[in-house]
Amino acid sequence: MAFRGTFDYTLDAKNRLTVPARFRAELSGGVVLAKGLERCVAVWTPAAYDEYTAAALQGLHPLSKEAQKLRRFFSANSLDTELDAAGRVMVPSFLLEHAGLSKDVVVTGAGDALEIWDRSTWSTYNDALSSDVDEITASLGNTA
Repeated sequence: MAFRGTFDYTLDAKNRLTVPARFRAELSGGVVLAKGLERCVAVWTPAAYDEYTAAALQGLHPLSKEAQKLRRFFSANSLDTELDAAGRVMVPSFLLEHAGLSKDVVVTGAGDALEIWDRSTWSTYNDALSSDVDEITASLGNTA
């Protein structure tokens, strides 16, 4: 399943996010919460996260410093968890801090994962993203 769309949500007092209903079945087998490369929290299925990290490490010698650093980054900055009976997931403090999350958040589809953004951070980022996409497509000779 591809994760698509943008949804406004709020974190509850226990820092739990209610996952959009349309994605709960896909995430019912487990969830990996991970520090995003941007200022967000990524929400993966365990299989998709394993594929993502393996692809990032592909071609690197397993004993190289770069491979060791990437493995540490992926492992230390992620957490295996599950949705509760109400379709919620608790976001731990280290991920809240990384993404600057407070009560008002946006859940965005990112293809193979969902992302949780602070609502105002997402608005600023999404505006810049629109400009970046125009520049990227122009540099490829594919103007929209």
